[in-house]
Amino acid sequence: MKAISTPVLAVDGLRVEYPLANGTVFTAVENASLVIRPGEIHALVGESGAGKTTIGNTVMGLLERPGRIAAGSIHIEGKRFDPTKGSAKDVVLGRDVGAVFQDPMTSLNPLFTIESQLTEAMRYHLRLDKAAARTRALELLRAVGIPEPERRLKAYPHQLSGGQRQRVVIAAALSCNPRLIVADEPTTALDVSVQAQILKLLRNLADERGIGILLVTHNMGVVAQIADRVTIMHRGKVVETGTTEEVLRRPKADYAKALIGAVPRIDQRLDRFPVLGEEGKGRADEARTELRARAEGMDEAPSDAPILSVENLCVDYITSGWLPGSRGHSFRAVDNVSFSVHSGEVFGLVGESGCGKTTIANVVSGLVRPTAGRVLYRGQSIAGEGATRRVGPLRQAIQMIFQDPYSSLNSRMRIGSILSEPILFYRLASSRTEAERDVARLIEAVGLDADAAQRFPHAFSGGQKQRLSIARALGARPRLIVCDEPTSSLDVSVQAQILNLLKDLRDATGLTLLLISHDLAVVRQMCDRVAVMRQGMLLEQADSETLFDAPQHAYTQELLSLVPTLDRIRGETKAA
Repeated sequence: MKAISTPVLAVDGLRVEYPLANGTVFTAVENASLVIRPGEIHALVGESGAGKTTIGNTVMGLLERPGRIAAGSIHIEGKRFDPTKGSAKDVVLGRDVGAVFQDPMTSLNPLFTIESQLTEAMRYHLRLDKAAARTRALELLRAVGIPEPERRLKAYPHQLSGGQRQRVVIAAALSCNPRLIVADEPTTALDVSVQAQILKLLRNLADERGIGILLVTHNMGVVAQIADRVTIMHRGKVVETGTTEEVLRRPKADYAKALIGAVPRIDQRLDRFPVLGEEGKGRADEARTELRARAEGMDEAPSDAPILSVENLCVDYITSGWLPGSRGHSFRAVDNVSFSVHSGEVFGLVGESGCGKTTIANVVSGLVRPTAGRVLYRGQSIAGEGATRRVGPLRQAIQMIFQDPYSSLNSRMRIGSILSEPILFYRLASSRTEAERDVARLIEAVGLDADAAQRFPHAFSGGQKQRLSIARALGARPRLIVCDEPTSSLDVSVQAQILNLLKDLRDATGLTLLLISHDLAVVRQMCDRVAVMRQGMLLEQADSETLFDAPQHAYTQELLSLVPTLDRIRGETKAA
């Protein structure tokens, strides 16, 4: 009989509190327990605010004051965690516990080379000399699959791709041979092919090196693909825990069932995502009815004519040299791309990071000028050859929802002022009082309470901020909205709410959507037609059902094969 090894992490009855200024206490985590053994990946999932990152930060000694451990215990390799010191006896965080954070650009110092950042911890913790540390850094870069590691050592973070930066962060986490790694949303911002590489790397580290991994994530497909065990949290409490197959195949708790049901499917299209308690449903329906009435009063394009046409579009970026007199070079981001979008349609653009899809979105929105080709709105050129200046109705007709709601909302303005700005600019209200009424209806249309107008952006969650970004885009009464990764930073349940909202608004107002995304499951659920891009070129376009059921291009087939889904549960795959 195989001996049971000492867990690399044991959390028992953990309670984390934050004292508030009014004398009350906010409980971020209550009575949470989990165990991770060597070579095991334990996924911690739940909505934003569920407490999963709080547990991860506490284990890493990064719990910020006034946060405190009020009850329970944490043991790392059998050694008790001391909350006053932020570590366990003889356990050094950064040496024995590694960390992989969501955004590699905030984990890496832009002023130092990759070599400097990889060798620093090794020279301090392992007492290696410069040459030995550099040799080990090269070994780590090879181990995590970085091409040309000798050259990459001398590079700075901005000179690497997103996937390569995340691999460097993983290499740094491995540099001192830790027994435990805490990975907080390590693949959220990555496209499907790079995500697959990172997930394979994490799984290999657990299998081959016996490293225990606490994986904090909201991507249930990722959980199914690499996790051994799963703990689902809701409002600071553990609602379900067990093996991956038990939890994902046979969930017991209602919340767990709803969370799993909200995961977008790639094998079939649903009319609506099931979610628990959609906010303000009655008021939202009434507000959307009013929006539809306004939309019906606007001029419509003939049903057989495209509302948007992209013809032979090319975009070049010219970079200047570093030194005076040095020559720069040009890079073709979009290469002879053509497609059309019809009124009331949801058209998807998909592909890996750097394929040119966001550049096209920026050209359509008027933020980037094309090198060649043109973009037509209802037959009128708005970018490129023969383009007219975007004024009045042309500027109003096309609006954009950006990927990051945190940076797209002005933190110094109240929500009411942010939403009323386009209404007043385009003179869609006869007075400020009427504009305020319009703002209230817009806020209700996206499922929030009208009193949100009096608050600042920081008072809202990520999902609520994205709802308000949608409300701002609707304020101009556009006919076409460009959505650039509108749900990539949101957890699965909030994503389901936002996607339901976009569907409702499309049905209510006849909006046309150009949806940019690297999440193929979201594209399957949302889009009528889809175009696939790679390295600036459009490889394939077809209606959604045809493209997902019978993709023609080899690259499309490869992308679809890499999508992590709930059907690819690790235990079942292994058994097969």
